[in-house]
Amino acid sequence: MSDATILKTTTFGSATFLEGRPGQPYMRRAEDVTTFIEDCFSAPTRRALLYTDNLPPAFFDVSSQEAGTILQKLRNYGVRLAVVAQRDSVPASSRFHELMAAEQRDGTFGLFETREAAVAWLAAER
Repeated sequence: MSDATILKTTTFGSATFLEGRPGQPYMRRAEDVTTFIEDCFSAPTRRALLYTDNLPPAFFDVSSQEAGTILQKLRNYGVRLAVVAQRDSVPASSRFHELMAAEQRDGTFGLFETREAAVAWLAAER
């Protein structure tokens, strides 16, 4: 299960978001997204920045359905998620990038190589 001490509230401009701590596991399985949404609402914010280590290891394997489950739940609750994942830093399944392209279209999910790019996206009005 997740540990709320892994998250901190960050403000950039007028945007407030929850941010995971790099290198720290947070969600261990897709079902932990419910606690993550509760943490967001408690902050209170509907924006979040996570790092690859904060996500379940199977998130990047489309066949596991972890990413699809997490992203659908976040979309249902109106939570925007930016994920910092440096290119080639995590082994992604062959179909992962197709899923991410489809998920990024509605502006509720973004995959970024740097924290700065992720923060700028979260701070932008949509």
